[in-house]
Amino acid sequence: MKTFRLITVVVLGVFVIVPLYIMITSSMKPLVDVQGQFTWWPTHFTIQPFLDIWKTVPLGTYFVNSLIVSAIASILSVIVAIFASYAVSRWQFRGRNVFTTTILSTQMFPGVLFLLPLYLIFININQTFGIQLVGTRVGLIITYLTFTLPFSVWMLSGYFDNIPRELDEAAKVDGASAMTTLFRVVLPVARPGVIAVLVYSFMTAWGEVLFASVLTTESSRTLAVGLGEYSTEVNVYWNQIMAASLVVSIPVVVGFLLLQRNFVAGLSAGAVK
Repeated sequence: MKTFRLITVVVLGVFVIVPLYIMITSSMKPLVDVQGQFTWWPTHFTIQPFLDIWKTVPLGTYFVNSLIVSAIASILSVIVAIFASYAVSRWQFRGRNVFTTTILSTQMFPGVLFLLPLYLIFININQTFGIQLVGTRVGLIITYLTFTLPFSVWMLSGYFDNIPRELDEAAKVDGASAMTTLFRVVLPVARPGVIAVLVYSFMTAWGEVLFASVLTTESSRTLAVGLGEYSTEVNVYWNQIMAASLVVSIPVVVGFLLLQRNFVAGLSAGAVK
């Protein structure tokens, strides 16, 4: 059994490490070397691709757009999910089962099914109220909430269910209101779950491509879509693509490493419902 586990870990490690190694080494090669015969070790080391990525494509603008959209979408998702999940977990109300089932069922459908309806809704809002949503960060934030929020509510409600209700009852005996109980008693205990939802929402928004490719313009374009601009009709800057991919993955990797313990604990606890 231990041998099987070891083999499995090694195989999975190879599948992860080899592509990452090729990405790193390719980002340190001149374009001619990348387009030529493949070599496992660069014959000419250079950091020029890491400097050129900011000139070939307005990567800085795309980086800011992704950071703003992902941060706001994840924060709003967590805030709304906290209140909705606490209500679902602590109170019995008419339609509660229908609500939770509907929330979960939204995860069954591919995102492409919601693309055209959302686009038409945004167009109608613009025509009726004069509010421009297509091609703006606000429209993209609203779009991301449509698929990050349902999962956040479901996961947090499962996490709240694992928190003893005796804590709520003790707080009520001390005269605490429902809001006070939520913020001062339940949320401190539920911190791993909240962080897990926050990380999940941010990662989902950060790497999303489908909606961003349709609902954004050049001024509001995100990194996930902007990386495609390194491929032109004349040439494909493979070394810059690899370098840019490494750069844009830094925020997610750093955030995950810093919050790893809380993220894993929140996922494992929230998965039990």
